[in-house]
Amino acid sequence: MDYKRFGNTIVARIDKGEEILEQMQQIAHGENIKLASVSGLGATNDLTVGVFLTQQKQYHTNHFIGDMEIVSLTGTISTMDGKYYPHLHLSAADAQGRVVGGHLNRAVISVTCEMVIQIIDGQADRCFDPETGINLFCFE
Repeated sequence: MDYKRFGNTIVARIDKGEEILEQMQQIAHGENIKLASVSGLGATNDLTVGVFLTQQKQYHTNHFIGDMEIVSLTGTISTMDGKYYPHLHLSAADAQGRVVGGHLNRAVISVTCEMVIQIIDGQADRCFDPETGINLFCFE
């Protein structure tokens, strides 16, 4: 992984064999990011994404192996209890153009991932919401 910061924008390259969330955490800690918007694209061959089942208030995960193009990677970096908290969604297409996606749990890069992190001045912590069962933005 390598990256460069341009003001409040970070342009990053995640390399073959590296995992997206792990590399993003290294960047966030290294740059002391508390709030940011994230976007990216690339390729993966080992992907785990989930969907939140509202009735059960829990995530169901799906694991995919094989060559896939990341057609959309979007989300946020924030904090919960003052600690790093990523929230990303990823969509990826296989060789036939079929797209899978959901809440990103894990994605290992097979070629490269190009990511842009737009740092936002400020902080938005997250709080657990018992009604929905998820961690929502909390604004004080």
